[in-house]
Amino acid sequence: MATEMDELIEQLKTTSVSQGDATTTLLCEISATKDPKLFDKHELAECFLRLTQSEDTNVRKEAAKCIAEITKSEVQRKKFTKREIIAAFLECLRHVPTEDGSMELPIQICRALGNICYLNDEARDLILDLQGDAVLLQLLDIATIEDAANAPQFIKVRGGLLSNYLLGGEGLAKRAMELGIMQKLQTMIDNGASNVEQHEDLLLNTLPLLSILTENVADLNFEAQLNIQLSRILAASTNPDLAEMCLELLHYQAESDEVKLLLAKDGLCETIYNLLEKYKTLASTSEARALMKLACELIVLVLTGDESMHYLYTTPLLKNMVDWLDSTDIDLLTTGVLALGNFARTDSHCIYFVEQQTMNKLLQVLAKNNGVKDDVRLQHALLSALRNLVIPKPNKNAVIQAGLVQTILPMLEIHQPPVVFKLLGTLRMTVDGQEKLALELLKNKTLIEQLVHWSKSSDYAGVTGESLRLMAWLIKHAYLNKIAYALPRKGDAPAEQIADKIPLSQDYDRSSLNEFLANEGTVEAMVSMLTAQHLVMQNEALIALCILSVVYLSKSGEPEQAQRLQDQLIECNVGAKLAELITKSSDSMTKEIVENLQNCINLLKTAEKLVPHLEQHNINELLKSIPILTEYCTL
Repeated sequence: MATEMDELIEQLKTTSVSQGDATTTLLCEISATKDPKLFDKHELAECFLRLTQSEDTNVRKEAAKCIAEITKSEVQRKKFTKREIIAAFLECLRHVPTEDGSMELPIQICRALGNICYLNDEARDLILDLQGDAVLLQLLDIATIEDAANAPQFIKVRGGLLSNYLLGGEGLAKRAMELGIMQKLQTMIDNGASNVEQHEDLLLNTLPLLSILTENVADLNFEAQLNIQLSRILAASTNPDLAEMCLELLHYQAESDEVKLLLAKDGLCETIYNLLEKYKTLASTSEARALMKLACELIVLVLTGDESMHYLYTTPLLKNMVDWLDSTDIDLLTTGVLALGNFARTDSHCIYFVEQQTMNKLLQVLAKNNGVKDDVRLQHALLSALRNLVIPKPNKNAVIQAGLVQTILPMLEIHQPPVVFKLLGTLRMTVDGQEKLALELLKNKTLIEQLVHWSKSSDYAGVTGESLRLMAWLIKHAYLNKIAYALPRKGDAPAEQIADKIPLSQDYDRSSLNEFLANEGTVEAMVSMLTAQHLVMQNEALIALCILSVVYLSKSGEPEQAQRLQDQLIECNVGAKLAELITKSSDSMTKEIVENLQNCINLLKTAEKLVPHLEQHNINELLKSIPILTEYCTL
């Protein structure tokens, strides 16, 4: 085969351009090769440059066709990157459509130039230098093609040529924007959207150009009309490739809240819902499933906007998403949950979902999917939605009574960080103000041991923080109301006054806290939380330590337990942690944190063993350095 090709090329080189028929025959034979690498050893550019300048249209057409085949090889792409060849091609394209209306020659030139441009910045730079980009974009103005037989092929190769050129990067894309490419594409898409089925080829070869521009031009925002047309094309098309292009483009545009609202009002989410309901049983291949997921994700993305979410709450989409909670398709089910989680971003919506038993449906889904082997994305979505539902105070008791805690506690065996993070956040929101539940959970050995473990060993900062915060919240909501009498309103009360203020007659059930502290590492966790990165966590640690101090270090506490807590606090180096807290965070401390800090230190000083420990770390002097206290003193 190689020998035969060598002979054909040698004949071509010795054939006169004026011998039109003979030249055309040779070119046809050469272009018929199936292996472009057969050309690699030959120097063909000069020979073909001569042919592209022939006055015989058939010779020029066949020469361009040959170049298109030859330049499928990377080696020949580089060899054909000649200014004269590219200029000749551009000059020809400048006069499209031709006088006779035939698109055969332009098609082959688009193929040849497109292949030369493929992954070839040198060729792209030559086109730019020759101001050929304006010539290429001029091809987009051709709306009516007289050569009907070749129209589909021209539309395809025109799109391919422009794609290979624009893939050259940001500079070329921005230059195309300056030359008005967006207006040209908008016109073409308007035309295509008027009859999607008839203009399918036009759209399939136009939308990729939008994708390339989107990737290369930062913050490219389409006109509202273009976004609406993409939505309409999606609704009308039965072609999965076209649907995928529309979805991807709309995904990018819907990052803007303004576009989210536009698409919501135009009915995009309902369109997607109807399409998914229509085709859900056909999503049996990996490609179809990926397309289905892309569509589902767009519904959720639109719902992340505040205005779009509020608008869609008043539409049938809300009921549609509730209906998907009964779906056996994991992607539709997960989308329904994610959508409801986004709807549950206001107290009124959350209260409505509890009243309408939507919360119960979510819990039923979670009860079936709360195991180690169940879908992590669905679990994460369910916990996110339930966390939002449990935030409003009127909902807490109803959600607890419905069995939320019993349903999510088995999920402690799951160690996927995103699920754990949402699990702990959901529990923390649930115990807010729920004394009885907090007392019960403090006694849950499995929970507390796992929280201590995650607070020390998780590589996921969010899990570490939520583990610590949940322990602090359990202590606070179980006991703060019981010991609030012992916490002075002002943090500067002397330690002896605080000690005297805690009467022996005050008594309450300490069993929950006893069982909590019986778990190794719980005191250490609260002490370590003092130096957490976030002020809110530092404050929560201070409140937890204040409660522990009142319960165990007061006169009413049991001596043995008081000694044990003092030893643990010293072992955890509470003085050093308090000193670090003051040194690192004093400038940013709020009045509330400073008062809790003073309360905590004064309560700790009621214990004999802790007094020298705190003095060792110079706590009294460090307190005086806190700017907010200094300001009070100088007023």
